Amino acid sequence: MTRFIGCIDLHNGEVKQIVGGTLSDSNNNSNLKTNFVSSKPSSYYAKLYKKYNVTGAHVIKLGPNNDDAAKEALLAAPHFLQVGGGINDTNCLYWLKMASKVIITSWLFNKDGDFLLDRLIKISELCGKDRLVVDLSCKKTSDGKWIVAMNKWQTLTTLELNQDTFIRLSKYTNEFLIHAADVEGLCNGIDEQLVCKLAEWTEELGDEIKIIYAGGAKSIDDLALVDTLSKGKVDLTYGSSLDIFGGSLVKFEDCCEWNNHH
Repeated sequence: MTRFIGCIDLHNGEVKQIVGGTLSDSNNNSNLKTNFVSSKPSSYYAKLYKKYNVTGAHVIKLGPNNDDAAKEALLAAPHFLQVGGGINDTNCLYWLKMASKVIITSWLFNKDGDFLLDRLIKISELCGKDRLVVDLSCKKTSDGKWIVAMNKWQTLTTLELNQDTFIRLSKYTNEFLIHAADVEGLCNGIDEQLVCKLAEWTEELGDEIKIIYAGGAKSIDDLALVDTLSKGKVDLTYGSSLDIFGGSLVKFEDCCEWNNHH
């Protein structure tokens, strides 16, 4: 059954909701579009997710100057939240002292976007596959393929999302996080085709593999939609549409009520 998964996105030490396609690796943030900047600390959201038992919630560090805010959130709900952003083989064990799982992203690729399986094997051995999440956030290309994007979703890699990719990588992790970068932060609806494909690609892997989709969710009804499209295989994250992040489309309490009844 599809569940609501919480998020805490950090940018320059603040909890924000950002349009994913406007993120950049450069120090020039002139093109950055921000939907919401919270006046509350990261620990507020951590305690909120813990209080309502929103398991699997994640803290994502979008660039530098976020370590302190990430630690504040993690320490407010010890070993309850996942953390991602800049995780590699040298710091993963440090973050696992506070987090339930670490999320690995761009470190799995070289500067040219080639996937480095040896790095995944190494960090899986360090953390254990049950405490490692692989972020396969992606963009759709003109030929209808979904390609993993790295460096704040600005650079397309050589890794295509398909059944073979999930089967190959599931040897080293049992959870995947997929942001649909093209619709992230827009509140214009989920990528229904991608949700269907995620369920299709991972069908043979059974219930041992957890899939979390993020991007575009704009209604409480999207939980039921994802549940139907994925046959309960894919979980859903809300961001900018959620009232706790300044949105007017979805109430946090309704999402928690869905989890409690499903």
